[in-house]
Amino acid sequence: MTSSLTHVKTLVVRCPNWVGDIVMATPVFECLRANLPQAKTIGLLKKGTEDIVRDSPWFDGFIECDDRSWAGFRQTRRQLREIRADAAILLTNSLRSALITRLGGIKRIYGYNRDGRGLLLAGGPTVQRNNQGIVPIPMVDYYLEICRWLGLEIPDPIKPQLFIGDALRQRGEALLESCGIDETDFVIGLNAGASFGSSKCWPPEYFAELAEMCQGQLATKVVLFTGPGEEEIRRAILDRAKVDLIDARAHGVDLETLKPMIKRCNLLITNDTGPRHYAVALDVPVVVIFGSTDPAYTAANLEKTLIVRKELDCSPCHKKVCPKQHECMREIKPAEVFAAAETLLSQCV
Repeated sequence: MTSSLTHVKTLVVRCPNWVGDIVMATPVFECLRANLPQAKTIGLLKKGTEDIVRDSPWFDGFIECDDRSWAGFRQTRRQLREIRADAAILLTNSLRSALITRLGGIKRIYGYNRDGRGLLLAGGPTVQRNNQGIVPIPMVDYYLEICRWLGLEIPDPIKPQLFIGDALRQRGEALLESCGIDETDFVIGLNAGASFGSSKCWPPEYFAELAEMCQGQLATKVVLFTGPGEEEIRRAILDRAKVDLIDARAHGVDLETLKPMIKRCNLLITNDTGPRHYAVALDVPVVVIFGSTDPAYTAANLEKTLIVRKELDCSPCHKKVCPKQHECMREIKPAEVFAAAETLLSQCV
């Protein structure tokens, strides 16, 4: 192991901001704990996202990171100064995340040398580039490259993980009971939103039609997952579907209780968003409907994943809102997604 981390007593890990990215970064958390068992490891996370990694063995504490407002920036800087960390690892790419860490009194900061922040870092890898720009690689490998650069031993196998402690397990059991789901039920989850933007979202009317197919042909209970700010999507599906859906939002499912809910599903059908990565980490078969984003960034741990995507001249565009007619999603019909679900289920029996 490189001597730069050998004697670290307190380590700060600036975790990614997006839900799915945090899950894809969990092999890094595992790697750091295995290589630095003596270090007190503090997760620096966006508000509320610590629920994703709660119950894990990786962190000894959390600091809520708010660097978008001046008041939040000052508060986060003060908390960082109080813990007097020896080093920090940044899994975010921004100059801002490096600046707040340095102003928080941490001098040994490691992360990707990009976005003009090289002078604030003690070191780190550089991104791969070609004539088109940054070469897309799976985010699991992208994050782990920092550990490789530091000379740490990489976990084998490399797979995202999530943990469900006893208290959460009991809450999950009570939640499933309140939803009317028992041990004998076959359960399919539909995840219809995406906080990234509408370009990632399959049309609500398609989800409603798919729910009818699932319940009619597979004799399954169907759970609808939506997140904060997705009320319009949620309402459109519930109003259009001609079958009874279990509305997870109405039962108060959040990022923490989403773990036992996803784990209980026999199959998840989802946009390319956070719950997709929950399913991978919890070993649940998942059909992913792709639109504006490049599947190369998540092309890892696909043993129980089936991707449905249309190859169009305009995709992947990575735009949050489609400037055209959203053909990349609208051309994927419910029958095609249902067929993919049947195929995946037959493979995972």
